[in-house]
Amino acid sequence: MRLNLRVIIGLVIAVVTLLGYFFNTSTNPVTGEKQHVNMSAQQEIALGVQAAPEMEQQYGGESSDPRATAAVQQVGQQIVKANNLDQKTQYQYRFHLLADDQTINAFALPGGQVFITQGLLKNLTTEGQLAGVLAHEIGHVVARHSAEQVAQSQLTQGLTGAAAIAAYDPNSPGSSVARAAAAAMIAKLVTLRFSRNDELEADKFAVKFTPAAGYNPTSMINVMQMLDKEGGSGGQPEFLSTHPNPGNRIEELQSDIKQVYPQGMPAGLKQ
Repeated sequence: MRLNLRVIIGLVIAVVTLLGYFFNTSTNPVTGEKQHVNMSAQQEIALGVQAAPEMEQQYGGESSDPRATAAVQQVGQQIVKANNLDQKTQYQYRFHLLADDQTINAFALPGGQVFITQGLLKNLTTEGQLAGVLAHEIGHVVARHSAEQVAQSQLTQGLTGAAAIAAYDPNSPGSSVARAAAAAMIAKLVTLRFSRNDELEADKFAVKFTPAAGYNPTSMINVMQMLDKEGGSGGQPEFLSTHPNPGNRIEELQSDIKQVYPQGMPAGLKQ
């Protein structure tokens, strides 16, 4: 009877978790697609602003180079305005250059906080490459990937908890630990799969966003080649720990560019 009760409780938690995930949707103002998110734009902004100082601290704080910082901010805002993202979304886009000149990384927090390290910036050779990196991160923001990840995390945590309750055996306590560990591993794999898909979607956004701002999206291929080279030199960039293999992304980028510009790239775009 106790076992059945635990199973019933576990099933109830699982059902409530699934219903909360699948019936909690919002339409993305840029893509028009329905997404499973449970945060408003204002909540995303607040979360990003709250997390920004901690993220900055991890990378040595804000850069003390005013010229480089201004360049990052200028290119970032140019992409936002050229694509009317400040009108299409409620987000507050802020661009940060981080002082860490050894770590190669760029990332975005929900609500419009975008970061790039000096370590990555110094490896970029053109303004178009910088635009590609920033446009990619802006893509994460407008696609609401962080909000989706929060909802997905809540889903997997709820199902993991339900499974642990249903599978608990008081005569073999260790079994619940093993099952919970296995469930957590599965949840992690699911999260990584979503993350890879998010990165490729952000690349698609960058292919669309950069030309509107006057930049050639093929510059992103040069960025991928640089990252691939850095990854093969022994010291893997932190960027590669959370992003798909650059070689695979080059093929995807080439396909995306060809799809958007089947007749060839418009003239006059900055590399």
